[in-house]
Amino acid sequence: MADDSGSEQGEIELASGIAAFETKQFSRAIQLLSPLAEQGNADAQHRVAIMYQNGLGVARNEAEALRWMRAAAEQGHALACHGMGFMYLQGECVERDGRQAVEWFRRAAEQGLAGSQTTLGMMYAEGNGVEKDPEEARKWYRMAGFEM
Repeated sequence: MADDSGSEQGEIELASGIAAFETKQFSRAIQLLSPLAEQGNADAQHRVAIMYQNGLGVARNEAEALRWMRAAAEQGHALACHGMGFMYLQGECVERDGRQAVEWFRRAAEQGLAGSQTTLGMMYAEGNGVEKDPEEARKWYRMAGFEM
């Protein structure tokens, strides 16, 4: 029988780190989540990125925020994909790039994230990062639950 104590310990640390994050105990959260982020846990990577991006429990560090957000997003973490889209849309931690924003928002939208679907609809409606396309805009707005 395999020894699962390592994975159980990791799950406990993840749950404790998330709880610390949710209760705004960011210094504790960064201590608990950083090792898990290094081990490749996408949830931990996403939260570590947010803490670096906003200077929560650590000094604000755009390079680290981008590193961890991208690591989680490249694993398909929907909220991290949305985060990458937002970074490119706003030019935060990266150079503003509408095309990149659309690609990351699409990855999140295709996983059912309504905020990303809405943002994609807006980007198609405005022609931001993509060719203006009212029909494509309506499609994404409908997916997000807006009646057109």
